[in-house]
Amino acid sequence: MALAYHVHLAGQGWQQIGQLVLAFVLSSTIGLEREIRQKSAGLRTHTLVGFASALIMLVSKYGFNDVLGENVTVDPSRVAAQIVSGIGFIGAGLIFIRQDAVRGLTTAATIWLTAAVGMAAGAGLWLLAVIVTVGHFVAVFVLPPLSSRLPRSKYAPSRLHLTYVEGRGVLRRVLAECTRRGFRVTELSIDQRARGQEDRGRATVSLSLTVHGPEPISELTPVLAEIDGVLAVTGQDSDSAMP
Repeated sequence: MALAYHVHLAGQGWQQIGQLVLAFVLSSTIGLEREIRQKSAGLRTHTLVGFASALIMLVSKYGFNDVLGENVTVDPSRVAAQIVSGIGFIGAGLIFIRQDAVRGLTTAATIWLTAAVGMAAGAGLWLLAVIVTVGHFVAVFVLPPLSSRLPRSKYAPSRLHLTYVEGRGVLRRVLAECTRRGFRVTELSIDQRARGQEDRGRATVSLSLTVHGPEPISELTPVLAEIDGVLAVTGQDSDSAMP
């Protein structure tokens, strides 16, 4: 009777509770960073993913002790392996395309990392879980400033959002200026939602352009803003459009 009771409680001691608490704390720390940045998956999502991953790891390790015997063996890695493939469904749901810019890749990768942190905590690899959590913050806070200092490739696309007065040949002058400065326009799309709007009684057009050029887009936008008839112009590198 005592043996059966011991088998029943195996894997439900203070050690496992501590592993669950560690997964909860580390996952919520990662989720807090995403929440502050107003990403599509924030504090609750990341906390639940890491917390649940830790529990699944513990179930995989201890959940079948009561059925083990001479003729019964189990592979404790099989249940845990399904986390890696299953978490992909959440990640895929976070990736979407808006105005031809891919968004959500970093958040999807962070969900995957949070699941790995929870698995490590649930497996008792607390040091690895902490190191990977620290690595997450290094990746999101230290690497972006470094990448912005790297030489820009002339093949890297950028997005321009332009609003101008219709009927003055503004678009023709904008395209000519882009060409003169070595930029190549590969795509142009009109924002139908803003079509027909007026500014001080003048019909306006809003459109997006994908451009490739030898210099940062920040060098081009002030020049375009000086063109007569241009009401607003903003630029964004494609790399910065993938949070």
